[in-house]
Amino acid sequence: MTSRRPNILLITADDLNWNSVGVYGCKTPECSPNIDALAAEGLRFNYAHVTIAVCQPSRGALMTGRYPHNSGQEGFHFINGCNVPLLTEELQKAGYHNGIIGKAWHSSPKQEFRWDFYEDMKDLGWGRDSAIYHGFTTQFLAQAKAADKPFFLMVNAHDPHRPFHGNDAELQGKAGITYPAPSRVYRTDEVEVPGFLPDLPEVRLEISEYASSTRRCDDVVGRVMAALKASGAYENTLIMFLSDNGMAFPFSKTNCYLNSTKTPWIACWPGRIEKGRVDSEHFISGVDFMPTVLEAIGARLPGGMDGSSFLPVLKGEKDPSRERVFTQFHETANRRRYPMRCVQERRFGYLFNAWSDGTRFFKNESMAGRTFKAMQEAAETDANVAARVQLFRFRVVEELYDFEADPDALVNLAGNPAYREELDRMRATMDAWMVKVGDPALDAFRHRTSPEALAAFMVDQEQRGQWLAEIGGTRSGHDD
Repeated sequence: MTSRRPNILLITADDLNWNSVGVYGCKTPECSPNIDALAAEGLRFNYAHVTIAVCQPSRGALMTGRYPHNSGQEGFHFINGCNVPLLTEELQKAGYHNGIIGKAWHSSPKQEFRWDFYEDMKDLGWGRDSAIYHGFTTQFLAQAKAADKPFFLMVNAHDPHRPFHGNDAELQGKAGITYPAPSRVYRTDEVEVPGFLPDLPEVRLEISEYASSTRRCDDVVGRVMAALKASGAYENTLIMFLSDNGMAFPFSKTNCYLNSTKTPWIACWPGRIEKGRVDSEHFISGVDFMPTVLEAIGARLPGGMDGSSFLPVLKGEKDPSRERVFTQFHETANRRRYPMRCVQERRFGYLFNAWSDGTRFFKNESMAGRTFKAMQEAAETDANVAARVQLFRFRVVEELYDFEADPDALVNLAGNPAYREELDRMRATMDAWMVKVGDPALDAFRHRTSPEALAAFMVDQEQRGQWLAEIGGTRSGHDD
């Protein structure tokens, strides 16, 4: 590229847990060699989170720099007609060539936005063929070079989203679809079952299938990076890699736990970011992506963003304000409303579940696999598993966890008198943030001990969800 403005390459995984990557502690052998290689070339964040742990709203936060309740993208719909600037729109104004490969509908907050290069799931081996990703990346980079423009390319793997490699649904086929095999397939004895799940045979089997899908995602990353380096654009490209949310298992995706929103976030910028650096100090969030990219290219930052640039952190500077992150959840792909809020700091995490009333039943995509069925069966004879199933289904209004000692959120400290001071402090932090960002859940939070107030809030939430879907136009995805 002749321009000195940096190119931007964003690579995302779909439903990849933060610790399913080798450099983040994954014990599965050779689980992510290409992602690990990218980390060696740049910076790895240990306290990075997406803003909301479900696909389209999570990607919407990246593209708007706003919390979902402020962008209007709380669920699987567009924000058509909303006066919310997009990252891609601002880059287009700055003369950038914009391309997207995979998860294209899910990653485009406005239906009317037109990418310069657009390839989606069906033409990518259903989002799982690394060779096809390599070909389209090469094609896009040549196109940008011919146009003599800097580029923004968003490459989205569809792995390790369900169906996992080798599971029953995949083997049976789905409308005649077949998927390419990953470069390595894992046995059940090669994987580690996450601590937030019971180690049951069917759970372990599904984790091994997930691990194989994770390796196929890593294959995509490797081929995309190979195309970038072959094009000659690598040296002038700011590259970021992250997942859109945690793994599609109970107590991860579509929730607000640590394993819901914590993401493997890697940044590489040759000559600008020190190689092999690990940041274990600063919290960064999905809403920070847009302002960071715009500052990196020297563009004007539009008003209304909730996030802030972490470009100084990328350059090695300190930012003492980055000591916590706020996350939220609104609704599943089937438009079931489960409003949640969370604040996480280095040690403690506090969750507010406005929907929990003892009778409302939580239901999400992760319950369709082997794992939750196995948990239900085990719950008939195992009291510990039964308690986990009960909590997952119905939750409680408040949860407090010591994530340093209990990263899998197994012991709720909210009712423990010894942690009352921490609970009150986290409540006050949550309240102040809600006021700052205009959270519509503020009144419900302040009246969280009133069943009547929470019930009235849920009535409003159901109406809000319907209204957002109506103004958002066509639903843009069939899964979460």
